Amino acid sequence: MTVALPSWVADIALPTSHGDDDVMRYVIDLARANVEHGTGGPFACAIVSDAGEILGVGVNLVEQERCCVFHAEVVAIINASEHMQSWDLSAEHGATLYTSAEPCAMCMGAIPWSGVHRVVIAARDEDVRVIGFDEGAKPSDWISVYQRRGISVRRDVLREESIAVLREYATRGGLLYNA
Repeated sequence: MTVALPSWVADIALPTSHGDDDVMRYVIDLARANVEHGTGGPFACAIVSDAGEILGVGVNLVEQERCCVFHAEVVAIINASEHMQSWDLSAEHGATLYTSAEPCAMCMGAIPWSGVHRVVIAARDEDVRVIGFDEGAKPSDWISVYQRRGISVRRDVLREESIAVLREYATRGGLLYNA
């Protein structure tokens, strides 16, 4: 199963290296384009192998596809699983999930089951909530829960750039579903 991405995704330049800042800049570019094209919420995600191969990409498609689970992280996990032909994204290589904003409650539950061993985040939960999104009930110690499962977390990578995309979405009057 693959979730079809908007055609403009192919026009976004891939990162030239697999350093955290470079991949996150790519993810934020995807989120910004999703807002500019009106194809979904201000969120994007990429899953990258430890060798630097992009395994899967996702943008928020909730409104476009009329499906509440099509958050960027879930779309990226589905597409990476299809690419890898496995439900376990760590099966052949380790994998890092880069997300433009801290995962909501639903995505937070899906990530550990995907097999990724590392999560890199731009905007924080409070940045998303301040524009009006409901991120659901999440444990306050979620990072330590991930760590106990062998998943490391790095936050605030290009946070201000991601916040700018969130603000742009709000300024344009983007749909704040489940608010």
